[in-house]
Amino acid sequence: MNLARVVGRVVATHKDAGLQGLKILLLQPVGPDRSERGTPFLAVDAVGAGAGEMVVYVGGREASYAFLPETVPTDAGVVGIVDEVHLDEGRRE
Repeated sequence: MNLARVVGRVVATHKDAGLQGLKILLLQPVGPDRSERGTPFLAVDAVGAGAGEMVVYVGGREASYAFLPETVPTDAGVVGIVDEVHLDEGRRE
């Protein structure tokens, strides 16, 4: 499971036809403790996430599966909005 926080939205006047009508978000990867990890990146939104929300994302070929039967040219996709995160006390990341 990959977690990220939505930190922005991209507006593009010209984009691939397969992305028409889809929202592109800027995501900051985070750990379960909500600390920032890694570099922000762009992802196509499949669930209607908004600014500041914590989301679950997938990368690679699987990112386009959330849009089936449509073909979406993406390698990162938001597939869930996180309500809560619960960590086991004795568990390591």
